[in-house]
Amino acid sequence: MQAGHLSRRSFLAAAASTSCLMTSRSLQAAPDFGGFTVGVQSYTFRNFDLEGMLKRTKQLGLKHAEFFSKHIPTDSTPEKLTAILKLCKEYEVTPIGFGVSGFSKNHDANRKLFEFGKAIGANYLSADPSMDSFDSLDKLCEEYKIAIAIHPHGPVGKGRHQWCSAEVILRAVKDHHKLIGTCLDTGHLLRMEQLGEKLDPAEQIKLMGERNFALHLKDYDNKKREDVPFGDPAGQLDVQAVLKALKSAKFTGHIAIEYEANPDDPAPDVKKCIAHLKNAAEKLG
Repeated sequence: MQAGHLSRRSFLAAAASTSCLMTSRSLQAAPDFGGFTVGVQSYTFRNFDLEGMLKRTKQLGLKHAEFFSKHIPTDSTPEKLTAILKLCKEYEVTPIGFGVSGFSKNHDANRKLFEFGKAIGANYLSADPSMDSFDSLDKLCEEYKIAIAIHPHGPVGKGRHQWCSAEVILRAVKDHHKLIGTCLDTGHLLRMEQLGEKLDPAEQIKLMGERNFALHLKDYDNKKREDVPFGDPAGQLDVQAVLKALKSAKFTGHIAIEYEANPDDPAPDVKKCIAHLKNAAEKLG
């Protein structure tokens, strides 16, 4: 994913022009989610345009989103970005993260993505960085105070994604900037069972500790190899255990519900996920 050709000045102008529309990096903790900030990964609604995605997110009662590039393109002009953020404001859905984005040792290209993140008011960029990108990311995290949240993808083909687990991520980031950590994905962690590895999402969260900046929350049926709503008998995710682990890690980031099945009409299943999550939060107390 590329950040397009906007200059630093253009991005800053876009950020300034939208400052009255969005409160940058503001998180609203919802009492019915146990104090956690819960939103959606907009990829869930990838078969819809931006307004269709925002409309469905609002109907579900969610007020935050981690956006992906179809819904907020990284090559947006300042004028288009202003219009996009105005529409988000109208639907009361705040961009709080963006991704998943690739990062390399190309510092200028990385900076463009940070400029883009700043312009939309992102707290974090969920990321798939190359191993040689960290020197650049150290500098940019310090400058922009935007977190890099490395996202595991579990199995890729017959092998492992380079960021397949918290153990792998922690080894890579432990000596780097404190704002480089994870956006763990519970579904991809569960998918590692396909390679004979059982990864407990709650334990993975505990391992990352203060370096948890966001979470993609999903459940997965390894037999049918597809996402299922939280609480589905075919699923594996213990949502209450995940919330308990997040509390123990003093997590203050964004829980993004992501649902990759049924892309033409995911809202009914996401509604089930929300109900199950609220119930788990209530039981946790």
